[in-house]
Amino acid sequence: MPRQALAAKRLAALTIMLAGASVTQAADWTIQVRDAAGTPVPNAAVAVELKGQPAKPAVGASATLAQRDRQFQPQLLVVQTGTAVNFPNFDTVRHHVYSFSPTKKFELKLYSGTPAEPVVFDRPGVAQLGCNIHDRMSAHVVVVDTPLFGITDAKGEVTLNLPPGEHRVRLWATRMGNAGPNSQPLVVAAGAPGVLKIDLKD
Repeated sequence: MPRQALAAKRLAALTIMLAGASVTQAADWTIQVRDAAGTPVPNAAVAVELKGQPAKPAVGASATLAQRDRQFQPQLLVVQTGTAVNFPNFDTVRHHVYSFSPTKKFELKLYSGTPAEPVVFDRPGVAQLGCNIHDRMSAHVVVVDTPLFGITDAKGEVTLNLPPGEHRVRLWATRMGNAGPNSQPLVVAAGAPGVLKIDLKD
């Protein structure tokens, strides 16, 4: 085998090994969200942006935010930028779904069933949704520039599998209203699981 071809083959093998090593070094990190009194904050959106990895829109990603029993289900949806969200109406009455938030402005006028076209959330931020017919209906869509995200459970915790490096954590909870997610740094050591405690200030 020619020397250049052999060198290229070895380089390719080394690249694969390094890629595999970076995957195995990833670890589960538990992020705990508490309020000023130390009480767990459930249903908070948590996302981690990886340093050195530019934000890329989701390709072909989709999600569903339904209307059932005259409520949005779920009332908090977290998606990656570029995700197409469907809004099926399972009620026997029609709904008029809208958002006037700068993150995504749209209207789905009085309809039943599922609109033919989903709504693509193409910029990060927080969109508050409502229904023009039923004022008590409300939901939020949190759009983030990373595929690493989740929602805290009843204990105020969410676990994400994170590679080593210096990253940023973004956090949003309903009490923050239409404000964008706040952020703070997170340093992940290679192969070491850990816990990050975040205090959510009112």
